[in-house]
Amino acid sequence: MKILTLWSLFSTYLLASSLNIENHAAQFFSSGHTNNWAVLVCTSRFWFNYRHVANTLSVYRSVKRLGIPDSHIVLMLADDMACNHRNPKPATVFSHKNMELNVYGDDVEVDYRGYEVTVENFLRVLTGRLPPSTPRSKRLLSDDRSNILIYLTGHGGNGFLKFQDSEEISNVELADAFEQMWQKRRYNELLFIIDTCQGASMYERFYSPNLMALASSQVGEDSLSHQPDLAIGVHLMDRYTFYLLEFLEDIHPASKTNMNDLFKVCPKSQCVSTPGHRTDLFLRDPGSVLITDFFGSVRKVEITMETINLTDPIEQVEQSPVNGELQKERNSYVDQLPVSEIIHQKPKQRDWHPPDGFILGLWTLILLVFFKTLAFQETAVGSKPPYRVQ
Repeated sequence: MKILTLWSLFSTYLLASSLNIENHAAQFFSSGHTNNWAVLVCTSRFWFNYRHVANTLSVYRSVKRLGIPDSHIVLMLADDMACNHRNPKPATVFSHKNMELNVYGDDVEVDYRGYEVTVENFLRVLTGRLPPSTPRSKRLLSDDRSNILIYLTGHGGNGFLKFQDSEEISNVELADAFEQMWQKRRYNELLFIIDTCQGASMYERFYSPNLMALASSQVGEDSLSHQPDLAIGVHLMDRYTFYLLEFLEDIHPASKTNMNDLFKVCPKSQCVSTPGHRTDLFLRDPGSVLITDFFGSVRKVEITMETINLTDPIEQVEQSPVNGELQKERNSYVDQLPVSEIIHQKPKQRDWHPPDGFILGLWTLILLVFFKTLAFQETAVGSKPPYRVQ
């Protein structure tokens, strides 16, 4: 009888433990996705649109820092500001004043550049309708377990976004493209972010499920620029993306920050425009959606047959002493770029250096004054009347 009672208690304990593990596992895999992708698009050309390239590259660096590899990022830049002849610092693109932060870096992989950035190519990337000869780096190879981040920046209006000042994509075309993606099982969940004037008009026609959208401005509002730099001669970023980048720099791969926190980025007091968002098509509660579900990458999962108690703290493995001393290794997340320090620090006082040609111009001015003075003296001496001898 005692054995039967003990067996019943033991069975009840095992059942409760298994249910507890299932609950933790369900919470861990609540998003249902197994991979992450990002499509980042700058639609503007010409030097005065420098900030749009910097916007896109800033988001690109953030998603790479949080774990999305270049193989899962489709980067489209309509102009190459790093090699523009008006760039005083070639091979660089800065997103912060005083040229403190170069977001171009040494490992930027641009998939579509220049005149390749068109409405047709953008829609073909989303829907997968690309020629067979298209290389893998230019394809969005997502599936029904993919979470996709789509970021657009450029010039727009009520219901359209311009591509290179020569063509435009409408909100209806964009909504139909997302519906094709859903019908073709090309995404699990999709986050759409747009930084442009009247950006909220671009998500008004969306009708596909599992889609969340954010915009930098409402219909009838302009999306304003930020961070003017006198040395470069243009604004370096747009306000919404600048504060979005500042928000993302506090996120790490294990962060528990959710989408409701993202909705509070750049209030009207900072953006001047009114950011908007749409969540009625999204099936999950935004409060339960982690930022890293879209801006990060899914961790690798190791399958084991052992039962792991998720409630007990993880035991630290003792290390053997080396040379009589116990070596301790501290692991932490390292920022790819020191962006958080740069954003919050005060501008540095730079040493003054004369501009190019200043010394030569100064010597020219000195010589000019010298010869003018000498010529005046000779003229004055020659104009005196001759002395008379009495």
